[in-house]
Amino acid sequence: MEIWKKNLYVCWFAVFIVSSGMSQMAPSLPLYIEHLGVHGAASIAKWSGIVFGSNFISLAIFAPIWGKFADKYGRKSMILRASLWLSIIVTCMGFVDNVYQLTGLRIFQGALSGFQSAVITLVATQTPNEQVGWAMGILFSGQVGGTLLGPLFGGYLAEIIGFRATFIAIGCMCFVAFIASFLFIKENKIVIKKQCNLNFCEVWELLPNHRITVCLFITTLIMQLSLMSIQPIITVYIAQLSSGTNHIALISGAVFAASGLASIISAPRLGKISDRIGPQKVLLAALVVAGVLFVPQAFVEHPWELGVLRFLLGLATAGLLPSINSLIAQSTPQFITGRALGYNQSAQFFGVFLGSVLGGQMAGTFGIRYVFFFTGALLLVNGFWVYYTIYKEKFNVC
Repeated sequence: MEIWKKNLYVCWFAVFIVSSGMSQMAPSLPLYIEHLGVHGAASIAKWSGIVFGSNFISLAIFAPIWGKFADKYGRKSMILRASLWLSIIVTCMGFVDNVYQLTGLRIFQGALSGFQSAVITLVATQTPNEQVGWAMGILFSGQVGGTLLGPLFGGYLAEIIGFRATFIAIGCMCFVAFIASFLFIKENKIVIKKQCNLNFCEVWELLPNHRITVCLFITTLIMQLSLMSIQPIITVYIAQLSSGTNHIALISGAVFAASGLASIISAPRLGKISDRIGPQKVLLAALVVAGVLFVPQAFVEHPWELGVLRFLLGLATAGLLPSINSLIAQSTPQFITGRALGYNQSAQFFGVFLGSVLGGQMAGTFGIRYVFFFTGALLLVNGFWVYYTIYKEKFNVC
């Protein structure tokens, strides 16, 4: 087997394991916070938001720094560093005595990780240009698959072995990813030391098309903002659609799973299509289709209708992030690809944070249905921008 394919499959496994572990925290985090001495629904909700969001803020700040180190010292070394730190920090979360210690560890988790960025950079730079789209799709399916299965497994694990032991188990999963990466990833290093010490302004000058780069970064932010603005309120929306049933949690889980399952199915196929026709075309089509599919979600009357639309939405959104990563990887010199993808990860995590806050505020002020109108319009406007900035522009591969 070719080295780049072997690396891709090992990275898929590592991403699946780590994503599954990280998403296992979601169902038990509020309960663990209550276990640590926080009482009252309002206080638990407040601290859950702080503990959850603090990780993404530090991730957004430090992602470009780890991207620079990946360019300078090698991408495999950053994967090993990130997975080892994750295993240590998450294990320590099982031994905290109060919510302040847990928040501090979550901040350190974001600041010292950068796992996803390192994996994406390694795969993007080691894969032949004509296969990058497919590779990004495969990698994305591992991330979505782990995120989808994690909460189911995590909730069950917390009931069987308890909250603290669950964090230790997640730490062990991250250590398995470390061992697999250490043993099986083989990197053909592309290190140009003089150019690896460039500052931000010098890196910016080396990017071939600033308009395209800015458009890609902002598209990533808007994509995450749009997707995450729905996440905190979708269970409430399902409760409104399901009056008279006692199975809100089960129905919500099925609706959540629908979009994730669709993305797993769609991502590798859209990746292959992007290799054939160009990632800019897949990105534009995915933005338009996703924007259109958000609107009818505001008019559904039954949960199954929402589930069908969310499944179709997952088929479309699976083409967004892999296409963006492919465009960045193909349009930047390899010795600064890590930094370029790191900046894009910062935009992604800021989008997660902004979307979580904005969606809840908008739903509380105008109503849940208006959030779907807003996100749909935002993606469609973004699609027009991508059309005039990237689609019509001659795209050059470095």
